[in-house]
Amino acid sequence: MAVSSILFKSYSALIRSSSLKHHIRCLSNVPENTVYGGPKSQNPNQRVTLTNLKQKHKKGEPITMVTAYDYPSAVHLDEAGIDICLVGDSASMVVHGHDTTLPITLEEMLVHCRSVARGAKKPLLIGDLPFGTYESSSNQAIDTAVRVLKEGAMDAIKLEGGAPSRITAAKAIVEAGIAVMGHVGLTPQAISVLGGFRPQGKNVASALKVVQTAMALQEAGCFSVVLECVPAPVAAAATSALRIPTIGIGAGPFCSGQVLVYHDLLGMLQHPHHAKVTPKFCKQYARVGDVINQALLQYKEEVTEKSFPGPTHTPYKMSDSDVNGFLSELEKMGLGSAASSAAVAAEKAEAVNGSS
Repeated sequence: MAVSSILFKSYSALIRSSSLKHHIRCLSNVPENTVYGGPKSQNPNQRVTLTNLKQKHKKGEPITMVTAYDYPSAVHLDEAGIDICLVGDSASMVVHGHDTTLPITLEEMLVHCRSVARGAKKPLLIGDLPFGTYESSSNQAIDTAVRVLKEGAMDAIKLEGGAPSRITAAKAIVEAGIAVMGHVGLTPQAISVLGGFRPQGKNVASALKVVQTAMALQEAGCFSVVLECVPAPVAAAATSALRIPTIGIGAGPFCSGQVLVYHDLLGMLQHPHHAKVTPKFCKQYARVGDVINQALLQYKEEVTEKSFPGPTHTPYKMSDSDVNGFLSELEKMGLGSAASSAAVAAEKAEAVNGSS
């Protein structure tokens, strides 16, 4: 026991030493700020939680949700202070170029989830369960949801539909200790049954089904429900009937919050399904696609005309002695042509620097 105590005290002293601290820091997997800076670590104290959402809902404060599929989009949502970041299976369409959400796999979704988790420090992170990964049984649903949290670094999951099997899956996942967001109305994973991307709740029977399904998901333990492409009175009725917040998309202004697809609201190039028709419910807050196209055209033009890169974007220099030594070594290697090219480049760089 005495030996163990001495060893522990010695180890503690070493840990406290500045030299070992520096050594441990240098072993970090976060890169130093050299050419590229590494991602910042997440602060769990800043993360939006279900408690925060419940408080906003209780106060009648609208909840904001936007989709994200990668690190850059996640950072943008984070900086804008969006409440919920949904890694949606809509990635199948807006990122992978498919006509529907059906083809995307769980493995692909996990890659998107991890990328988003590295970029979004504050929003609540929710990952969609892709088609075919939770319908067979409660065990399959739980296994998939666990992977989304453990391997995808999400805070919660979202699943579509209100069929008895989906309600059972939602209940099983909640009982496994995982927060679930439901999704009713137009459920894109069910387009085979719905006959396409068609709005729901437009007649009495369909409207009642939307409300009843939302209530069933609430009873299954869901903390929130997405209402997609339903008339405003139906969304208002569902929102009033529920004790949990509703998040609308194409469902009017009476929901507890709103969600839009990142690419749609920014006015980026439309995915295949929207090639001819932009969603009627989507407001484009920018025309980022036009800006991107213009930037790419300008880049192509400058490269073609050899005006890029110029001196400003050629920052790395060699001293005159290093240049001469380099040329000499190239000559010794029999690379006279390479030496001549390097010499011309060095002369041009020196001339530009001298005139600036």
